[in-house]
Amino acid sequence: MEGQKRILCVGLVCLDIISLVDRYPEEDSDSRCLSQRWQRGGNASNTCTVLALLGAPTAFMGALAPGHPASFVRDDFRRYQVDLSLVSSHSTGSLPISVVIANCATGSRTILHASSNLPDVTAADFERVDLSQYKWIHWEGRNASEQVKMLQRVEDYNRNLPPSERVQTSVEVEKPRPELYQLLSHGDVVFISKDVAKDLGFSTAREAVLGLRSRVKEGSTLICAWAEKGADAVGPDGVLVHSDAFPPEKVVDTLGAGDTFNAAVILALSRGKPLGEALTFGCQVAGRKCGLHGYDGIV
Repeated sequence: MEGQKRILCVGLVCLDIISLVDRYPEEDSDSRCLSQRWQRGGNASNTCTVLALLGAPTAFMGALAPGHPASFVRDDFRRYQVDLSLVSSHSTGSLPISVVIANCATGSRTILHASSNLPDVTAADFERVDLSQYKWIHWEGRNASEQVKMLQRVEDYNRNLPPSERVQTSVEVEKPRPELYQLLSHGDVVFISKDVAKDLGFSTAREAVLGLRSRVKEGSTLICAWAEKGADAVGPDGVLVHSDAFPPEKVVDTLGAGDTFNAAVILALSRGKPLGEALTFGCQVAGRKCGLHGYDGIV
């Protein structure tokens, strides 16, 4: 992979503390978990993991704080050979932590997220990114106003370059928060979640990508995954593309399935695959992930 341009993911990294249970605990009960593990989490962080497993040279840009959880996270990034040269280290603050209760009977999970006082990446931080080193940059939608400025910087950089040398961009709008919706009009590829689609008044992925097509910039691709219903997309040609889901024989862990889908689609598109093929690959890899605890074994 040496010499290849990387795929950069900008967003959150956190520590997931995952407790596996045979049934969801009843209120005011004393239950035993079947197992417990630490896992590096966060949307952009998870997407890095899957990209690395799929063979892409990958980098992460976000914030870390001191302490044992952050050391665990750094070591885990290195295990997957994710470049950390753009990570900002802060002397104060704490790493975000998510407590996850995973139900082995259903494969579902309940997440309690404790945020921290670590800052999100700003447009000023992004100025130190050497864009010539990256073939694709993906943003996990967070501080949207700052992220729009980052996307505009890439658009300016690309303006006088031939298509083969331009940096491709993608954004994920996962949380149904109105301030994030300004990201819909930026990015070469826009991923929207089922929750966002519903918040905007749509009841299927097909309805969402057709109904929101006018809100993305000309020439962009809009993608919406809908869990067991698969995923739909509309590309620059306006043609609707669909992929069925590929569920495993037994669903054991859905944590990070959406991040896995995004990573697989990005990888396929970055390698020049057609949209339909990329969408199917995303659903296939996400399905494999749902049959695993964590990500190892996805390939």
